[in-house]
Amino acid sequence: MTGAADLPAPRHVRPEGVDDLTVAALGKLSEALEVVEDARGSLYAFHRKAGAADLALGDAVALLRSAGHDRLADRLDTELVGRNVIAGRWTFQLVEEYDDTYYSVFTAIEADARDALVQGRRHLFEAEMKERRRTKGHPHHEATPDET
Repeated sequence: MTGAADLPAPRHVRPEGVDDLTVAALGKLSEALEVVEDARGSLYAFHRKAGAADLALGDAVALLRSAGHDRLADRLDTELVGRNVIAGRWTFQLVEEYDDTYYSVFTAIEADARDALVQGRRHLFEAEMKERRRTKGHPHHEATPDET
């Protein structure tokens, strides 16, 4: 489909008067936020894996006790089960501190920048890249998903 119907959604069109450098800068900011999101996901994965390891360790302690290896079970239970991953912190505390001291600040400033510069519109850099790269009128290159 070509013509007026083959245009990006209004939310993906830069507001009047916004220059290329601003769109590029916000694109870079969005790229940085995506990396932060990925890092946050890795931190949550670490949190879940460390927790699963601690629970499995508890199971190993119980099995060692059942097998009569009380001395080793006692050492594992005392020195490792429930141990802090860094001084004074379990992984849930790392996740909370990351969210409270970095992630929430980053996402708030990124949203403020979009609000101030492009009426809150997201992914303008990518939307414009899509328009440059797609083949208008070709199947699977539609501007929006509601075109058929």
